[in-house]
Amino acid sequence: MTIFNPEIFTPENLPFNRELLPKTAYLVGGAVRDGILGRTRDYIDLDFILPSEAVNIARKIAKYHQAGFVLLDEQRQIARVVFPHATVDIAQQEGDSLETDLSRRDYTINAIAYNIHTQEIIDPLQGGKDLEKGILRMISAANLQDDPLRLMRGYRQAAQLGFTIEPETHSTIRSLTEHLNKVAAERIRVELGYMLAHPQGTSWLIKAIEDGLLKSSFKNATSQSCSLLIEVDKAASQLAEHLPALKGILQQNIKDTVKTTRLGIAKLACLVNPKPEIAEVELEQLTYSKAEVQSVTCALRLLPKLNKSSMSLREQYFLFREAGCVFPTTAVLAVAYGNVVEEMSEDKSLQTYASLLARYLNPDDPVAHPTQLVSGIHIISSLNLPSSPLIGKLLTEIAVAQVEGKISTSYEAIKFARRLVQLDTTGVVET
Repeated sequence: MTIFNPEIFTPENLPFNRELLPKTAYLVGGAVRDGILGRTRDYIDLDFILPSEAVNIARKIAKYHQAGFVLLDEQRQIARVVFPHATVDIAQQEGDSLETDLSRRDYTINAIAYNIHTQEIIDPLQGGKDLEKGILRMISAANLQDDPLRLMRGYRQAAQLGFTIEPETHSTIRSLTEHLNKVAAERIRVELGYMLAHPQGTSWLIKAIEDGLLKSSFKNATSQSCSLLIEVDKAASQLAEHLPALKGILQQNIKDTVKTTRLGIAKLACLVNPKPEIAEVELEQLTYSKAEVQSVTCALRLLPKLNKSSMSLREQYFLFREAGCVFPTTAVLAVAYGNVVEEMSEDKSLQTYASLLARYLNPDDPVAHPTQLVSGIHIISSLNLPSSPLIGKLLTEIAVAQVEGKISTSYEAIKFARRLVQLDTTGVVET
C-alpha cells in the first residue's frame, strides 16, 4: 500500500491558496514521488493536471497572488506560475481521463497522482510498489521514444534517489540511445547537472557513457573518461581529508547564477577533448555558459603547469593568478590525470598538490593571495611616469618581488620600481 505524507501539502506549506484549484485537479510527478519517499526540497516545484481550463486557472492563481505567469504551451494548455521560492506548473490532462494521462508518462514512480483536496492517491501503474523496491520501471518503450530525454532522465533520477533501473527498462534505454540525437543540447545538459555535481551521480554518469547515452554530446567520452571520473571523486575525497575546508569549496557553484559546482567542472573536463581550444568548441555547442566554458578550459590549460615536479615562488604566483577560483578544480583534476594518464603514485600526487591547495585555502598566504603594496597611481605619481602598459608590468614585478621576500613595504616597492625603470631603457621589464 502506498504511504503518503499529506502534511507536505497542507495549506500553510503550499505557495498558493489551494481553493483556487478545482476539486478535479491532481498533483503529479516528482512532488508526489518525493512525498511518498519522505523527501523534502529546498525549492518547491509542483505539477498539477486539470481536465480543462488549465491556462485560465493558472492565470487566476497568478493574478490572485500577484505572482509571475508564463504560458509554456498554448496548444497543449500548459502554464507556469512563479513564486519567490516555488514554481507551479498547471497542465491540461492528456487523453480523456486521469489514468490515460498517467499512462503516457516515463516511469511508474512518476505516474502517481494525488488530490490535495481529498488526499486521494491514484496509482494505476503500481508506481508505489516500485518506490518501495527502489527501482525505475518504464511504462512503455514507446513513451521513452516519444521524448528521448527520458532516457537520460532515468539515469539522473536513479542517481538522485539511489535506485536501480529494472533490467528490461535498462535494456530498452540502451537500444534507444540513437534517439538522443533529436534532443536539444541544453535539455541533456540540465539532466547531466546532478550527476556532475554529486559523488552518487558518478556511477550513473559512467553507465551513461558505457551505454552510449553521451556519444552524440561528448564524442571524447571514452573508457579513459570513466576512469578519470572515478579518480576525480577519489582525489576530492582524499585531498579533503588533508584539507577539510576543500570539501565545501568543491560543492560551491562557480557563480551564483550558474548551478555547476567546482567539482562538477572537474568532471565535465573529463568528458571533453583535453585540448582546451577543442573543448571550448564542444562545450559551446552544448550551450554551456561562458563561466562554465572558461572554467573547464582554464583547468585543462593549467594541467601541464601543475604537473611540474617543482615550482618556483614566481611560477606559483602566476599559477594562482591565472587560475583564480578555478584552482581547487584544477588541483583535483591534476591528481586524477596523474593517477590515470601519467600513472603517478597516489602519495606523490597528493603531496604535489596538497601544499599548493593549502596556500590557496589560506587567505593570508602571501603567494596565493598577496596584498598590494602600491597602486598604479602611486607609481605614476612617485616616479613621474605617464599612464602606459609599463605601469602594469611594474605592478606585476613588485608583486613577484614581494612573494619572493625581496620587498615588504610600499617604500621598498617604489624603490624597486624605480630601479626597474632605470633598467627598462631597452625594455627588460617583462612579466
